[in-house]
Amino acid sequence: MISGIIIATIVVAGVGVAIGFILGIADLKLHVDIDEKEAAILEALPGNNCGGCGYPGCSGCATAIAQGEAAVNQCPVGGAPVAQAISAIMGVKAEKTKRMVAFVHCSGDCEQATQKYEYKGADDCRFQAQAPGGGSKTCGYGCLGGGSCVSVCKFDAIHVVNGVAVVDMEKCKACGKCVDICPRHLIDFIPYDAREAVACKSQDMGKYVNKYCKVGCIGCHMCERDCPTGAIVVENNVASIDQDKCIHCDTCVSKCPKKAIAAI
Repeated sequence: MISGIIIATIVVAGVGVAIGFILGIADLKLHVDIDEKEAAILEALPGNNCGGCGYPGCSGCATAIAQGEAAVNQCPVGGAPVAQAISAIMGVKAEKTKRMVAFVHCSGDCEQATQKYEYKGADDCRFQAQAPGGGSKTCGYGCLGGGSCVSVCKFDAIHVVNGVAVVDMEKCKACGKCVDICPRHLIDFIPYDAREAVACKSQDMGKYVNKYCKVGCIGCHMCERDCPTGAIVVENNVASIDQDKCIHCDTCVSKCPKKAIAAI
């Protein structure tokens, strides 16, 4: 009985030694040296793994930066402080970047825009867009208010307010998740210090816009004619602002008869 226990103990110990030996050899054969720069960059990154940099998480971004395949300011979430830290690790100068934030080009909420019918279904704009007529909203370009953008934002920076998505500019990190998921492509980036933006993307003629939205752009060209720097262009019946030319004079805001240009 005792000898059986001793034999079993020896066998188990022998197997353990053998496994440890094999693992030791495997570690030597399969060992991958850690790039110290890559590790330091990963430590400097915020760790949100949001994918806003265009790489699969912070580790992917760190690898790309360390290998010179991505800029030191590749991370939109970290902004200037993270870019400065990574530039010091890489021994290069970080280029000055302009902070960007998401903006929803629609202000046609429940009071301002009409509905064709009452939608009953999943709270997801992608599903709503597949509903009869492209959704319940009369405007075929407006925010559906299903909250797809809200569901993917990791920073609690966007919420549906009275049927329309609204971005909290202070919380937005410009990761791009909301931009990618919007089925009507209503969200894009504008500079954080922008003071005017066109809150409409309807390409319908003004006579139709007037029927379904109180704050929709009617393509009247008044903003375009009165802009002192030529920052506004009306194409396909809707105005757009070149933020690089805009001097924040608010002329377009005061001139717009439908208040489709928002003073941010």
